[in-house]
Amino acid sequence: MPARAYWKGYLRLSLVTVGIELYTAINSTSDTALHQIHKPSGKRIRYEKVAPGIGAVKASDIVKGVEVDKDEYVTLEPEELDEIKLESKRTIDLVQFVDHDEIDPRYFDRPYYVAPTSDDVAAEGFAVIREALRSAKKIGLGQMATRGRDQICAVRACGDGILLETLRYAREVKDTDTVFDDIPKVKIDKEMLSLASELIKRKTHKFDPEKFKSHYAAALRALINEKRKTGEVSHVDDEELGVKGQSNVIDLMEALRKSVKGKAAAASGRGHAKRASSARKTTTRRTSARTAPAKPRRKAG
Repeated sequence: MPARAYWKGYLRLSLVTVGIELYTAINSTSDTALHQIHKPSGKRIRYEKVAPGIGAVKASDIVKGVEVDKDEYVTLEPEELDEIKLESKRTIDLVQFVDHDEIDPRYFDRPYYVAPTSDDVAAEGFAVIREALRSAKKIGLGQMATRGRDQICAVRACGDGILLETLRYAREVKDTDTVFDDIPKVKIDKEMLSLASELIKRKTHKFDPEKFKSHYAAALRALINEKRKTGEVSHVDDEELGVKGQSNVIDLMEALRKSVKGKAAAASGRGHAKRASSARKTTTRRTSARTAPAKPRRKAG
């Protein structure tokens, strides 16, 4: 089935306005969904919307409202909410441009793919904005309104399209002081830092998301199969998983040295194996050349 647009509106850069459509960039379906079950009966829990003193109510009788006093609400109909005078409800106006590294990662929320609407005028304007963003290596900032929220958004070139990421407001991000102030101040040994940096350097590679798989999904499926077959689940402790009961930094220097030494030995072993394999291939080619039957000479005349 063709993708369904999450939001439709316009992208504007100064006097250039193009029609766009947003599509969610995330697959939110879980491999194995966990439901709430009534244990005695084995029935799945269902939810009903109820009003105190009324009981269950119909969805058609439910409206949105804001509490203005204790148990006093101002209710709003959907068509009344649609009358909110907010330009970002229909248009994303790019008002500022920044480098990607300028945005603190904590502010990024959800990604969306942006495509032009199906007309040639929109496609041309869309391509111009996309390539201008790519050429400048910048992110455009604006705001958009979706489903009762006004959000900051960041847009940048992404292949043949544009990637839009919604951002959190400053008030939504907790101050680090509430957690980090309690971390003890430690004087770091230069050799320890050098060894740790070496470990990071050796494990540095280009990011490939295909290399990372959900171990939890596979383990959950195995647990479910075990429960179906035996009626119970065997206990797993931390030691069986290779996890120790406490931090293994009693001798941090020795642990770092062994880690670096182990990585170096492994790298040396791989290099030796590669050289040995190459030497075997060379020897095989030479042997094949010596043992190959000579081609008969063509007789003159």
